[in-house]
Amino acid sequence: MLQQFLSLFGTKTFQHGIHPPQAKDETCGLAIRQFPFAPVLVVPLLQNIGKPAVATVSEGQEVVRGQCIARPDGLMSVAMHAPASGTVRRIALAPSISGKMVPAIFIEPFPSSTQEVIHGSAVDVGQASAEEIVLAIQQAGIVGLGGAGFPTHAKLRIPPEKKVETLIINGAECEPYLTTDHRVMLEHPEDILTGIGYLQRVTSAGQTVIAVEANKPDAADSLRQVIARQGANVRVEVLPVKYPQGAEKMLITALTGRQVPSGGLPLDVQAICVNVATCAEIGQLLPYGSGLQDRVITVAGPAIQRKGNYRVPIGTPLRFVLETVGVADDITRVFLGGPMMGQAVSSLDIPITKGTTGVIAFTERETGKVGHQTQYACIRCGYCVDACPIFLNPSQLGLLAGHGRYQEMAEQFHLMDCFECGCCTYVCPSHIPLVQHFRVAKSAVRKSGASG
Repeated sequence: MLQQFLSLFGTKTFQHGIHPPQAKDETCGLAIRQFPFAPVLVVPLLQNIGKPAVATVSEGQEVVRGQCIARPDGLMSVAMHAPASGTVRRIALAPSISGKMVPAIFIEPFPSSTQEVIHGSAVDVGQASAEEIVLAIQQAGIVGLGGAGFPTHAKLRIPPEKKVETLIINGAECEPYLTTDHRVMLEHPEDILTGIGYLQRVTSAGQTVIAVEANKPDAADSLRQVIARQGANVRVEVLPVKYPQGAEKMLITALTGRQVPSGGLPLDVQAICVNVATCAEIGQLLPYGSGLQDRVITVAGPAIQRKGNYRVPIGTPLRFVLETVGVADDITRVFLGGPMMGQAVSSLDIPITKGTTGVIAFTERETGKVGHQTQYACIRCGYCVDACPIFLNPSQLGLLAGHGRYQEMAEQFHLMDCFECGCCTYVCPSHIPLVQHFRVAKSAVRKSGASG
C-alpha cells in the first residue's frame, strides 16, 4: 500500500503528518556566529540517554578547552570535555530540563585565555578499524545532536547478524524555527562528507543518502557540489516539506519504503539514521582527536531581539544566552528545542547541553492565546488519527489516559510507539493536550515495568 502511495504521488514521503508554519525565514540566512563564554559554565555529567559520565577532575583544578573532564561509564555513556580553559570551581548538583538535579562540573573560564582547543590522537579513517572509530566517537563525547541525545557510538555497534543497506544522514530539520542543520549543511559540507567517510567505514553501508527538505535548496546544492568535487559515493535526496519528516522512522519510510516494526529499530530494516550535525561533528573532531565542547543552536522566536545561529559552549546557562541576545519585556515562555517537540523550561539556570537544538522564546501575544484556550471533551472528529504519522489512535489513547488505564494503552494500543511529535495535539479542535497525557502514561508504564 505504501509503495502504491509513493508511486501515485511521485514523491518520497510518508503518510499523514501536518504542515505547521515553518517560521525559519528570520534565521535561515544568518551565518553561524561564535557565542561568548559565560562567567561560569555548568557541564552536566548526564547529557545523553543512558548513564552519566564520571568526573576525572577535582575542584580547584585548572583545565584546558577540549580536555576530557569526565570519562564514560559503560556502553550507554560518553566522555565530557571542558568547553573553555579555566578553573573547576565546584562539582555539585545542577538543574536539568527534566526537572531533576544532576551532577555537574562548574568551570570558570580564564578571562585572558586564547581558548585554543587541545587536540588528542587523530583517527585515520583509512587505517582505523570500525571498533577503533566507534571507541573514538565515544571518547569524543558525541551524541545525537538532533535532540534525542542517544549515544552515537552505541547506535553504531552493529550486531553480527545485522546488515546496513542504507546509511541515512538526516538533514530534514522539519521542526519550526530551527535552522541549525540548514546552516551546518551550507557552511560545513566538507566536514559532513568527512564524517560520512567514518560512518561508511563503520557500517559498510551499501548506499548513503543525505535527506534534505525542499525548503533548503541551497543546502542541497552545497552538498552536491562537494560530493561531485570529491567523487564521494553519496547522493542527496530532496523531500517534500512536511512535519515530522525528520523523525527517524518517517525518514526511513520515505527513503526506503520500509517501515520500522512496532518496538523495532532501524537495523531491523537494514538502515541507520544519523543527524547531519552529528555527522559534521564526527568529521570535525575525529581527524584531530578532539572532544565535543560546543554546538550550533538556533536562538529565535518573537521574544528574541538578536536572532541567529550560534556556536554555543556546552554548559552555557540559559539565562546568559537570553541576556546576551536580548529579549522582549513581555517574554512568557522559553523552549529548549523547537515548539513541537521541545520542552518549555521552568528555570533559566538550566545549561545548554549537547542535545539542545535551539532556544525559542515567545511573548504574551503568542502564548496568551494558548493559555486561555478552553479544553473540551473529545468530539471524535478523527483529525488526530489522520495526522498521526505512525497510525496510532490518539483519541482512544487520550480517553484511556483520562481514566488512568495506562497498561491497556501500552498493551493494546501501542502507546510506547509514540515518539511525541505533537501532531495530534496540534490538530485537536478540543485543545486536548494529548502529548502531555501520553508522556505521563509512558512514564507510569516504565515505572510499573521497573518495579515489576
